Amino acid sequence: MRAYVLRPPLTGPEALHLIERPSPIAGPGEVVVRIAAVALNNRDLQVARGAYGRLPPERIPCSDGAGEILSVGSGVTDLRPGQRVIGCFMPAWIDGLLSSTKAATALGGAAEGVLAEEIVLPATGVVPTPDHLSDAEAACLPCAGVTAWNALFGAGASTRAGETVVVLGTGGVAAFAIQLARAAGCRVVAVSRTPAKLAAATALGAHHVISGEDWDDQVYKLTAQQGADHLIELGGPGTLPRSIRAVRMGGRISLIGTISGITGEIPTANLLRKGICLQGVFVGSREHFLALTRALALHDLHPRIDRTFAFAEAPSAYAHLASATHVGKVMIRVR
Repeated sequence: MRAYVLRPPLTGPEALHLIERPSPIAGPGEVVVRIAAVALNNRDLQVARGAYGRLPPERIPCSDGAGEILSVGSGVTDLRPGQRVIGCFMPAWIDGLLSSTKAATALGGAAEGVLAEEIVLPATGVVPTPDHLSDAEAACLPCAGVTAWNALFGAGASTRAGETVVVLGTGGVAAFAIQLARAAGCRVVAVSRTPAKLAAATALGAHHVISGEDWDDQVYKLTAQQGADHLIELGGPGTLPRSIRAVRMGGRISLIGTISGITGEIPTANLLRKGICLQGVFVGSREHFLALTRALALHDLHPRIDRTFAFAEAPSAYAHLASATHVGKVMIRVR
């Protein structure tokens, strides 16, 4: 079977190399999955650029893949060949709180990824694909979808109908957050820079779209000078000070993205004075994943796909993601 691997120097898409490897074999408690589609995340760019530190030689990248089961190992009784499934971002995170042991199983970084024609995973590291989703749509869920779900309804959050949820951007996590918050009965405010992305946010279900450097002031005006109940923060240190200002007293900020960098000054006095809950969200568990799939099926929600590339065009898919012109997910069709 064919697979992409990352080889030093890790400087970006050019680190991808297409190779052939023997097909994997399912051991006890494992399944072999024939991958149909892979979705890219910003994390995949960072891994290819070496931002995640040293990797084992020829690591297969990417965390988000969907397809069908080719074979099952001994002891697997609840899955069958031919069944459509999606891989979990961290196969060992079944439920409960995140731990270093669970995080060490993150696909495409600490563990082998999914940018291959066939992969092997623990049977507990996959979830059934919802019937209403294509394989390409299903591949969008493991990182972006689960992260959005965890930010809104897990990780100590209790997003309720009638609350105002502000979402920064229109990338994969943002698109899911807009759809899920709207389905939960929240008033959704999307923040972006370009008219095309603002239009996309409206199509996804945002009640209000705003742009400009004074977006925090605009959020205050929309909320009668009270501030938002919950803000999905995807910018990082470059936008966090404005996010702290845009949230109401006792509100919540879910810190997910680091698009503007990984270090910066935080107005801790405002964070303290307003009693804001600032939570970091690193994807989610299999339990979160299953809850997400139930919600998507109930509301007939579909991920937004920006563009799909052929398997042979994987480096171009990475480059397109790096351009930051996408709205929704960038896909690689494996078969």
